[in-house]
Amino acid sequence: MSPSVEPRSELIRPALDGLVPYEPGKPVEVVQRELGLDHVVKLASNEGPFGPFPVAIEAIRRALPESNRYPDGGCYRLRETLAERHGVRFEEVIVAAGADAVIGYVCQSTLDPGDEIVTPWPSFPSYVLDPLKAAAVTVRVPLDVGRVDVDALLAAVTSRTKLAFVPTVNNPTGTMTRREDLLRFLDAVPEHVLTVIDEAYFQYVEDPSFPDAIEEAAKRGRNVLALRTFSKIFGLAGLRIGYGVGPAGVVSAMRKVQRAFDVTTPAQEAALASLDDDAELERRRAVNRDAMAALEAVLREHGFDPISPAVGNFLFVDVGEDAAALYQRLLRRGVIVRPMGSFGAPSALRITAGTPEEIAFLAEQLDAVLVPEAGRIPVS
Repeated sequence: MSPSVEPRSELIRPALDGLVPYEPGKPVEVVQRELGLDHVVKLASNEGPFGPFPVAIEAIRRALPESNRYPDGGCYRLRETLAERHGVRFEEVIVAAGADAVIGYVCQSTLDPGDEIVTPWPSFPSYVLDPLKAAAVTVRVPLDVGRVDVDALLAAVTSRTKLAFVPTVNNPTGTMTRREDLLRFLDAVPEHVLTVIDEAYFQYVEDPSFPDAIEEAAKRGRNVLALRTFSKIFGLAGLRIGYGVGPAGVVSAMRKVQRAFDVTTPAQEAALASLDDDAELERRRAVNRDAMAALEAVLREHGFDPISPAVGNFLFVDVGEDAAALYQRLLRRGVIVRPMGSFGAPSALRITAGTPEEIAFLAEQLDAVLVPEAGRIPVS
């Protein structure tokens, strides 16, 4: 093996100094092999517990024989369909390899070194990581009891602010940004700020006070970029596909920095097929509703107090000083949950609502690792 060559110090951009990359959890098969486990459940990522819609699986099968061909780099058919469904112009829609990629492209196309963004915190790490890659200044605004504080976000905006991130369901806390709060923010935020409204969990939420940023902001001329994804309830997380709706000028700039062919043909075809299956969408929404109730009940039965109401497909629970210990003990017993240190909450865990069998397995393992009379204290 040849010796490793370290790059010259001036080769690496100073903006990357101290930047900690996003660290995804280990795959199930790796955990099984390393720990010698027969059964492992993954409740660490906010994926749906089901695969692609049946119609999407068939669309993927039809697309695979053409995998020797490059995909449609402009995602023309999908963009056209999404524009028609949302009642916006084709030029106002961008499709990319997940909503996370859309975040990266809007940062690349708008931020210069020293520009500022404001974001709630703890929240989705890409709101911080992508601006830092552009040497921008990230202004992190604390949550208010787990909820996005739009008034504090407004107070953090300066003349140097270019982007404001507002999730309608905050990841990792699962709390909702109400319509009245979002619209109050948009009424008051200066015109030079583009508000990136993350609607990744849009299809899960049934609360009548939940906003629709495309209908209520993007289509009404607000300076917003609304994000949606096929990774969650549609079950296409592994194919990486999401989209944004916003001003044509912003979309055009993002297309300039977008990688060519970054959305595969199977992903595009699966997304197109999924849009028409309203019955399956409703079935999954009902299943998630039951799963969230079951998961919350299990956590409360074991002495925890998850933030509630949570409206996505996951729960956030502060477990105190023993968060790392509880995470490791559950991991060794075959339950993968998400420690929240990288999200800015080192004393907490995020747990995704899985299948009834997965939630029952979590309950069994919590029984095994917690002292019954003390609740939260992990057994050595």
